[in-house]
Parts: sequence; C-alpha cells; structure tokens
Amino acid sequence: MGISSPILKLNALATTVNRISEGLNRIDRIMEEEPIKISEDVKIPSEFDIKFNDVSFAYNKDGQEVLKKIKFTAYQGEITALVGPSGSGKSTIAQLIPRFWDVNNGSITIGDIDIKSIENEKLMDIISFVFQDNFLLTDTIFNNILIGSPNAQKKEVIDAAKAARCHEFIKALPNGYDTYVGNKGTYLSGGEKQRISVARAILKNAPILILDEATAFADPENEYEMQLALQKLIKNKTVLVIAHRLTTIVDANKIIVIENGEISELGTHDSLIANNGLYKKMWEAYNASLNWKVDSRFIKEVKKE
Repeated sequence: MGISSPILKLNALATTVNRISEGLNRIDRIMEEEPIKISEDVKIPSEFDIKFNDVSFAYNKDGQEVLKKIKFTAYQGEITALVGPSGSGKSTIAQLIPRFWDVNNGSITIGDIDIKSIENEKLMDIISFVFQDNFLLTDTIFNNILIGSPNAQKKEVIDAAKAARCHEFIKALPNGYDTYVGNKGTYLSGGEKQRISVARAILKNAPILILDEATAFADPENEYEMQLALQKLIKNKTVLVIAHRLTTIVDANKIIVIENGEISELGTHDSLIANNGLYKKMWEAYNASLNWKVDSRFIKEVKKE
C-alpha cells in the first residue's frame, strides 16, 4: 500500500498535466486561426431566401471535400429539409450559413447578398438555431430564454414560453422561472431543454430558422407539443430542417437528399417516393424500424440465464 499510493498519485498528476497540456494546445490552435474576413462593402438583406451557389467545402485547405457543388434555394415562407445518411454533410451545410466556416468555392447568399458582405453580428441577428443537443447556461430558466432577445420584457419571455409549450412545466418547478438549471441546478430532460430552446428562438423572432432535429429527445406526447410550438415558430420564415425522423418533414416544401457531400435527389416527399431512389429506401427503412420488436422467445431465454 505504501508503494502503490504514491504511484497512483503520480499517475493522477500525469493525467491532469496531460489534460492541461492538451487544453492549451487546443487554445493555441484556435488562436492561430485567421479571423473571418468581412467585405468592405457591408450590406443588410431585406429578403431572406438562402441560396447555395455551387458550394464546395473542406475543413482543411488541403483536405478532402465534404461538400461538392451544392446548389439549391431555400425560399422565405417555406420549409426546406435536408436528409441523408449520417456523415453525408447535412449539418455542415447548415453551419456554413452563419459562417462557422467559410466556403472554399462557390457562394452563399441571403436575399441575393453574399453572406461575406454581412457583418457577423447582423448575420447572427437574422438566424435562430434549435439544435438536437441544446446547451443551457448555468443560470435561471428565465435568463436562458432571455438570451433570445436580451431587452425583452418579462411578459414577452413568458409569452414565448407559452408558445413553446414549456410554461406549465416551468411553473411546476421549485422556483418557477427563477429556477436554476445546469451544474448543481434542477435537472431537465432532453425534451424540456429543447422546448426552452424553442422558446428562446420564438423570443428572438429571427427571419431565418435552422432546426437540427428539434424533437429528437421528445416522447410521443412531448413531440406533439413540440410540433405545435414549431408551427408557431416557423410562420413566414425561411426554415431549414435537418431531419432524422422522416415523418416530421413529409409536408416540407422541398426535401434535399444529401449523399457523400452531394445532392443526389431533390423534390417533395411524394415525388421522391415515386423516384425510387435513396429517399425511398430511407423511408422504408425508417418505417420498418418503427415496427421493430424484440422477439418474445429471446426475452424468455434471457430471463432463464
């Protein structure tokens, strides 16, 4: 015991030092990145159609392209859905719109204005996100919603929460809207976090909305509530949806199928089903998964063991 204890302490210290060193290396790599350049000809869009004009992109300058000649228009007032296998490039397309990265070739425009000619702050002002994995600050629920519009009044925050179908569960918490979430705070389910994120987006009321499977963590009852909230949110906006549950986008105005970084199909749900391509295969596989059940004989065998 006398020998192993110091060795364990040294190992723990070495692990901590390695983590600190890796953290510093990551910070150094971030600091070495060139800042995103803003065009001197700064413009503000008055319309919000999003156009991808032959966009190609690689995460590294000399790396393999993850998107190749992507070309489509997401129209204001319509829902445009992105579907495809995991790793096909759906999320990358969405993340290029707010300039998390810049395209290597081609261009992205909002209202026919190149996003490189829009100030970063203004670009973020006109886009709302509801991600599959939602991040809440270690703060009150009220302040987490208020992030959407920091100058909003209390009534506006509560109205947004009601529209997002989260007012009732918030009121049931120990301190209502003043309840802390996060580290050492109240635990919220994935579905509850998503509804708070939707409330934040409703409060922001940006003309462009990007949804990354906004109902991913919801059970059937909560998913219905989320769908009602999203109907309120998407009205008259340019909506881009990254979809995994295909049933959520059957009524989309346009469905874009991404495969290996390219557009392989584009159309409505009905036209893509009739096309007998990848989308139909995904649709059939998705529906088959909904009916999947564990064989009762297998359960009995497990119980015996």
